[in-house]
Amino acid sequence: MNIRSLTRGDGVVIGAAVLLFIASFLDLFSIDGVSSSASIPSAWSSGPVLLSVVLAGIIGAALVVVSHGLPQVPKIVGLDLGQFGVAFTVFAAWSALGNVFDPIAGSEDSGISAGTGLILAFIATLIMAGAAIATPLVPALQAALVPAPKPAAPQPYGAQPPGGYGYPGAQQQQGQPFGGQPQQGQPFGGQPSQPQQAPTPQAQPPAGDFSPFWFAVPVPRPLFSEDGSQAPIAELAPGTWYLAVEQRGANLVAQTQDGRRGVLQDTSGIQRG
Repeated sequence: MNIRSLTRGDGVVIGAAVLLFIASFLDLFSIDGVSSSASIPSAWSSGPVLLSVVLAGIIGAALVVVSHGLPQVPKIVGLDLGQFGVAFTVFAAWSALGNVFDPIAGSEDSGISAGTGLILAFIATLIMAGAAIATPLVPALQAALVPAPKPAAPQPYGAQPPGGYGYPGAQQQQGQPFGGQPQQGQPFGGQPSQPQQAPTPQAQPPAGDFSPFWFAVPVPRPLFSEDGSQAPIAELAPGTWYLAVEQRGANLVAQTQDGRRGVLQDTSGIQRG
C-alpha cells in the first residue's frame, strides 16, 4: 500500500473514523431528570447501533482508504472496493440519523433523547460520507495527503552523474601533454600508456528551449504509448517524482523510475520539482 497515494479527502475520512470510534464509548442517550453521571450505556451495549453505525462507518472508511492506497483497485461483483466503502459510510450516516431521532424504540414521549455519543457519531458519519463522496469531485480534496520530497537537481537527459554507474572516472587515464615528464613509476624512455577507450556518448536531449525537469501529479494519471495508441502503458501515482524529457504541444513525454517512456496527456495541476 502506497501511503503517498492518499489524498486530503482520505485524511478527512480517517479523522472522521477516529471521531466515530471515540463517540462509541460515550453516552448513547440521555434521560430527563437523570444525572449525566449515571450509568448510561454506550454504543457497545446496543447491537443495532454498534453494527449499523459504528462498525459500518469504520469498515466503510477502511475500504475507501485502502482502495486509494492500492496500485490496482480490486473489484467485487463488478464494483470497485472504494464504491463499497462509500456505500457503507452513507448507510452509517443514515442509520445514525434515525437513531438520533429515536434512540430507543417508542421513546418519543418518554423523556429519552439522543446522548452525546449518538450525536457525535452522527456528525462523524456525516463528515465521513461527505468526504468520501466529494473527494473525486473537489480538486482541493484530491491533493496529496503526504507531500512528495523535493528531488535533487535533474541531470540532462541521457547524461550519467559523476561517479555513477558507467562513469569512467579515475579508471580512464588522461593523455600526457606534449613534452611532459613520464609519470612516477614509468621506466625512463618508456612510452606513456595509452588511455582507455572512452565510452560511447549518451543520447543528447532534443534541441530547442525545453529542459528536462522533475514533476509530480496530484492524482493518478495514465501514461500512454508514444506511438499514439490509447492503451495506457503505466499509471503515474501522486507522491512520486517523474522526469519530463520532452514536450509535444500540451503533452509531456515522461520517464518512469523503471525506464519506461510514455506520453502524459493531462498535465493540469502537476507540481514541478
